[in-house]
Amino acid sequence: MVCAAQEYQVRKLTVMASSMEAVEKTTLRGSLPVPNVQVLSSKNLTKIPNQYIRPERETEPVLGAHLQQEIPTVDLSKLFDRRFSEEESKKLHLACQEWGFFHLINHGVGGEVIEKIKRDVKEFFQQPLEVKEAHSQLPDSAEGYGQAFVVSQEQRLDWADKFSLRIRPISSRRMRFWPTQPTSFRQTLEQYSSELMKVTNSLLRAMAKNLGVDPDMLIDKFKDGMQSARMNYYPPCPQPDKALGLSPHSDASGLTILLQINEVQGLQIMKDDNWVPVTPLSDSFVINVGDVIEILSNGKYKSINHRSTVDPEKERLSTATFQSPSSDADIGPLPELVRDGGEMCYNSMNYGQFLNFYLSGKLDGKGHMQIIKKQKPSITQPFLS
Repeated sequence: MVCAAQEYQVRKLTVMASSMEAVEKTTLRGSLPVPNVQVLSSKNLTKIPNQYIRPERETEPVLGAHLQQEIPTVDLSKLFDRRFSEEESKKLHLACQEWGFFHLINHGVGGEVIEKIKRDVKEFFQQPLEVKEAHSQLPDSAEGYGQAFVVSQEQRLDWADKFSLRIRPISSRRMRFWPTQPTSFRQTLEQYSSELMKVTNSLLRAMAKNLGVDPDMLIDKFKDGMQSARMNYYPPCPQPDKALGLSPHSDASGLTILLQINEVQGLQIMKDDNWVPVTPLSDSFVINVGDVIEILSNGKYKSINHRSTVDPEKERLSTATFQSPSSDADIGPLPELVRDGGEMCYNSMNYGQFLNFYLSGKLDGKGHMQIIKKQKPSITQPFLS
């Protein structure tokens, strides 16, 4: 007879092979075409179309205002000031361990650069529909103007329009998607994204120190890496308590840097089984730990489920910039964190495959992480439920 331990190993190998086969067969595709939400919102609807209704919103746990928590705030300038670095590093470490999100202040990006990107993103979405549709997504790409992660006609939709661009490496840019209106858009995005590269390297260096690993080893994982931006427009919604602007998910990036353009509240993160609203903070970025940092840190830092809600009267705009390794990089726990017999919580795999697997389906929390997580042995329970 085959013992229970042997049966477990058979199940484990079967599921691992099935997961990797699914990754290898993944074909990157763009979202299916859906109605333009900005146009829908302009029709003064009293009810939203059925495909935008989220039944789960009726029973979801949202933290009440009387119990309001706030994500931590980290001062980047203090991280590298000897007088304050120890205390500020502890704040960063705690934020990455327990929240996966934090406000970043004194980040070093000039106010003029930020005001330009805010202006140009606003102006892009204010243009006539036919101008924006000149940059529409293609069937094989998640890049361009339209929606994101729409893979079936039956899928519940987000109350938002989105515009995504690849920025780095420069060779990956598809300039047909880059607007010439506003005329300053290309130069503005170039300048803004370059500044965010500096912010990213500073944060990675500080995180590495907190994790007890060689900073160059962590930064090297992002050398010649990918940078992309997603600009989001959330129109007013007549039934905000029944809709979502962005479905719950974690990010497949290393770090995500969010600029809340008009400082209308909408971002929520999952904390202790409750959705916690993130109050916009002037002159700051919202930073969140992506899946890649969770993997590289061997789970010490966590990527967190988050989503966007919508407002009945106000439009909301934001720009999320994703900092990731190159597509041919291998991602897995850093060797220094599993030395001396430490347990590896994740397998290693090619980042390009991981990203394509993530982009090929709808947003669905952190379910995609199952393809890279190491499963703990259990004789009495199946390998995966």
